[in-house]
Amino acid sequence: MHVRPIDPATANVQIHVHMEDPEGLTGKSDHDVVIKGPEGMSLLEVAMANGINIEHACGGVCACSTCHIYLEQGEDCVSESTEAEEDRVEEAPGLQRNSRLSCQCLIKGSVPIKIRIPSWNRNAVKEVPH
Repeated sequence: MHVRPIDPATANVQIHVHMEDPEGLTGKSDHDVVIKGPEGMSLLEVAMANGINIEHACGGVCACSTCHIYLEQGEDCVSESTEAEEDRVEEAPGLQRNSRLSCQCLIKGSVPIKIRIPSWNRNAVKEVPH
């Protein structure tokens, strides 16, 4: 997945991220971080651009459920789930009412968003940048 850089001038949405396994996702021990992203980007893209390596086996095209997250606050500030997303998210482990695929949550508002990344969602094989 190609990760677009985030322009600080347009990154106006605060995203509070709680990671149950921060070392598996970032290599650091902080469980909670606040990152910023612009409207129009997906939560997966914003996380990846900020060094949070959420698993995304299909490259963020809604063909799997590996980028499963829990959207704990700000559901009005992301795009609504589509039928395709609902079909995929049903395959995810740990399904809850607030389960979403981070690749399908496009930011559309400026209220803070809170997400939780479950401990089983981590990229076990990290590619070294070229």
